[in-house]
Amino acid sequence: MSTPQDNSRPFGYRLAIRILRPLLMLLTRRDWSGAEHLPTEGGWVVCTNHTSHVDPLPFAHFLVDHGYAPRFLGKSQVFAVPFVGAVLRSADQIPVYRESGRAADAYRAAVEAVRAGKCVAIYPDGTLTRDPGLWPMRGKTGAARVALETRCPVVPVATWGPHEILAPYSKRLRLFPRRTMHVRAGAPVDLSDLHDRPVTHEVLLEATGRITAAITRELEELRGERAPDRRFDPREAGVTTTGRPRPTAGAA
Repeated sequence: MSTPQDNSRPFGYRLAIRILRPLLMLLTRRDWSGAEHLPTEGGWVVCTNHTSHVDPLPFAHFLVDHGYAPRFLGKSQVFAVPFVGAVLRSADQIPVYRESGRAADAYRAAVEAVRAGKCVAIYPDGTLTRDPGLWPMRGKTGAARVALETRCPVVPVATWGPHEILAPYSKRLRLFPRRTMHVRAGAPVDLSDLHDRPVTHEVLLEATGRITAAITRELEELRGERAPDRRFDPREAGVTTTGRPRPTAGAA
């Protein structure tokens, strides 16, 4: 495998790696596969599923140990946490201001990062999955927008195991016995037939569906089971799309 070109690591990045990587090596086992699918030239988008607030750690561990320095899109509230926010900003991570006048800032920053040759990590679920079986939900279109704007590769990655350390919306860490973090990358999603089409809502949904389906296929391999035929949609199910799941107003 060639040496990745996306290896820029500002101070905050180096600090986070120095603190977190030894802890992850000590507290988790690793089952990693598919690194041959990771691009070695130019900017690109990498997408994975979201089952636990711990997810970004093994996901980043996988990428960093293979020579990449992913820029994550993360909710702005995390950037407001003392020290943590300072490290994230110093590490060149990208805040997402949900449902605000600054919501487009993250998109512009992600496009700029890809065009600068960086790896940008995006969770299509947009939040912890609400699917009862922890499968990927009907995805949001952010990753597709960035990919179609830049025509960059989109690599699907499945992550499985972090929920055993911290279940969705739980506050109880379960560090022992050591859990295995399974991370599997798949071949880039083919969006080439969409590149010359107007970026309509229908095109974005098509691209997003392909990305989510590719992540799901890799997750099926990790879990050794088949995902439901119908993708879970929080709006159809009458639950909130961000924060701790709860019935939406008017839901049965």
